[in-house]
Amino acid sequence: MPTTSIGLDAFNISMPRGTGIATYARNTNKVVRGLGRETDLIYGPEGLAGGKTGLAEVSLFDAPSSRRRGLIWPVRQGMALFSALTGRTAVPISSDGDVITDHIARQAPPADRLWASQDLFHTANRAFGVTERMTKLTFTGGARAGPSLMHWTCPLPLHAPGRPNLYTLHDLVPLRLPFATLDNKRKFLRLCQQIARRADQVVTVSECSKRDLVRMLKIDERRVTVTYQSVETPHGVMTTPESELAAQIEGGLGLDWKGYFLFFGAIEPKKNLARLVEAYLASSVQCPLVIVGGKAWLEDEELGLLTPQLAGGGKTADGADRGDRIRHFDFMPYSILARLIRGARAVLAPFLYEGFGLPVLETMLMGTPVLASTTGSLPEVAGDAALLVDPYDVDEIREAIRILDADADVRAELAARGLIQAQKFSEAAYGARLAELYKPFV
Repeated sequence: MPTTSIGLDAFNISMPRGTGIATYARNTNKVVRGLGRETDLIYGPEGLAGGKTGLAEVSLFDAPSSRRRGLIWPVRQGMALFSALTGRTAVPISSDGDVITDHIARQAPPADRLWASQDLFHTANRAFGVTERMTKLTFTGGARAGPSLMHWTCPLPLHAPGRPNLYTLHDLVPLRLPFATLDNKRKFLRLCQQIARRADQVVTVSECSKRDLVRMLKIDERRVTVTYQSVETPHGVMTTPESELAAQIEGGLGLDWKGYFLFFGAIEPKKNLARLVEAYLASSVQCPLVIVGGKAWLEDEELGLLTPQLAGGGKTADGADRGDRIRHFDFMPYSILARLIRGARAVLAPFLYEGFGLPVLETMLMGTPVLASTTGSLPEVAGDAALLVDPYDVDEIREAIRILDADADVRAELAARGLIQAQKFSEAAYGARLAELYKPFV
């Protein structure tokens, strides 16, 4: 078994649109490879074709189908129970370059080895729901096959015997803000408790999250390591001249350079979009608010004020059409979103609670001012480089928006501080923390 190989699950990486945790997993893979260590990515594709078919690698990146939906509930539960009792096996997948992954590069980052077990993650989650047992994952080739250390990048009910297992618990939002998620809270708590007992080390992304984990899961603080995280900006976004980016944004989206506010993220309660829209409308600023984010869950309240604005619902006090003030995009490739972040007058992120707050870091890296909240990890990540507000106080958010709209000096100062603050979360800094994390185990 290679002494330098780190295994990472591809559960979030493989999602077509990804999540903040997918970004975390991709960047962890990149930074680990930058440390000179090998990486093994473990996929759980819906269907896994092997043998003489030549379709094993194809199955990793196949388009979603209705295959899983076709299984009746008792069959699913039976498969889950069997997996919990017997475990699952990952098989090696050879990558010969025949599958073209340029279009889905974020789902297929470079790795030294690929492994797969059919429907691994969904089956393990169902098995935990039935038995509250974690599913054992072994690797074809015997006890010495597979990575020397397994780093699960989110709370998954899986463990790989015969090697250290590290688990990243990003936050305890389902328990701290239970109204904001549809998670089965009992199942989530049981899983986190099992991870806390079983893990060789628990990893998290902020001191705020560490405090939550130690307090609520009763973990010895010495068994929790804070690594923070890093993020990679798309190639060329920071080196392309402003004039060229401005032309792209205006030509493609009809927006002026530094002439709009931006919100990006899933439309869900913890993102606090309802209060943000209310505050923005009350501010009477004419700089448009651009919202980039798809509907997630419990979004009706969040969209209550937004929907009539997108429909051109009425006029402002000075006669402007409200529909021109707010623009919503359900999804945007990250390469385009990054241009929008850099070109925004400011990014508005008054989130209710975050384990880290990746949008704040992404914004600071782009040299754009950011409005963030005084809760969760956001003050820790933003430092003195953001305009911080009480996310529950609409009037405070409104006044902050007015300041960001009117005061160019404030914007320039926040942008300059942001570039400095972001260096605390550089790839080099993240790599050094990961190296320290892994040192006792490999």
